[in-house]
Amino acid sequence: MMRIGMVLYPTFGGSGVLATELGKALAKKGHEIHFISYNQPARLEAFLENVFFHEVSIPKYPLFDYAPYETALAGKIVEIVRGNKLDLLHVHYAIPHASAALLAKQILAEDNTEIPVLTTLHGTDITLVGREASYEPVVSWSINNSDAVTAVSKSLVEDTLEHFQVKREVLMIPNFIDFDRFNKKPKEHFKKAIAPNKEKILVHTSNFRKVKRVDDVIRLFHIVQQEIPSKLLLIGDGPERSNIEKTCRELKVCDKVTFLGKQEAIEEILSVCDLFILPSERESFGLSALEAMACEVPVISTNAGGLAEVNIHGKTGYTSEIGNYEEMAQFALDLLQNEEKLESFRHAALEQAKKFNLEDIRLQYIELYQKLIKP
Repeated sequence: MMRIGMVLYPTFGGSGVLATELGKALAKKGHEIHFISYNQPARLEAFLENVFFHEVSIPKYPLFDYAPYETALAGKIVEIVRGNKLDLLHVHYAIPHASAALLAKQILAEDNTEIPVLTTLHGTDITLVGREASYEPVVSWSINNSDAVTAVSKSLVEDTLEHFQVKREVLMIPNFIDFDRFNKKPKEHFKKAIAPNKEKILVHTSNFRKVKRVDDVIRLFHIVQQEIPSKLLLIGDGPERSNIEKTCRELKVCDKVTFLGKQEAIEEILSVCDLFILPSERESFGLSALEAMACEVPVISTNAGGLAEVNIHGKTGYTSEIGNYEEMAQFALDLLQNEEKLESFRHAALEQAKKFNLEDIRLQYIELYQKLIKP
């Protein structure tokens, strides 16, 4: 039995979801998991055996315009490692989790407490945020001083080595899917409610940030719905929602687009959909696409980042260049207008998703943990 500290962002984003699901899977196998964050993780719904949550509180003082979260996090990690005799810290996302964990490691070393730090890179910590000039030296230092570093796709490994002063190996352990949760469910009554006239259902899920290019989803759908009766479901919320609603009004598709907001039981919605649309300009892996594929939904996506490693062009869906929503619309119509082909892609999507099953990836992490923990 290992005692593992899991440092993460508690949001619906890919890094927080992967960290939470990995921790829950490890806890089911008898390992003790301590989640550390400023809020309860989004997918940590109920009481679970061997799972503990530690909230990082940040004292507010008039002196600070910006509360020093990284310092509070490092202090909390020190407290949890000492109080719970943790064996390892697994930190998700380089900023500020890796640097805070390494500061805690140095503090603990002063009383001869050794704690290995495994850093998992998820995407925008490398491809976007980490490239800011003020962050880059800290990201490079954190990567080089961690006891081990993993990234969730081959594309992200290459980006890391290309853009940072990395002097060590970066391992690739991909994201995963929990098939106990993500599988096609019999929800015909739900499908009839959304598409009473047997319209085709397209779906997109994200945090509605500019990088996700949700406007392209609307423009793609505008083309598709002119050729075939269809509906669009948008799952999630974020800063671009007002602009997305404006695009819907401009293209006069509001009556065919449903904003569902943030959803917990996303697998039930995916189960009634025909196509998943993901036109992101940056995507280190594409966990949302993998979740759709596990529910037998083919994917129309860009070829950004690690998406091409998940969505196999011409087999599990189609990929296009970033911004080419017209081509993506034609790919969508190619599948929606050919039921036999759509069914073939559904089957292939499921088979591809099985390559990323939770059990296999969990074993890869356990093997790495055991190498890092000194006997």
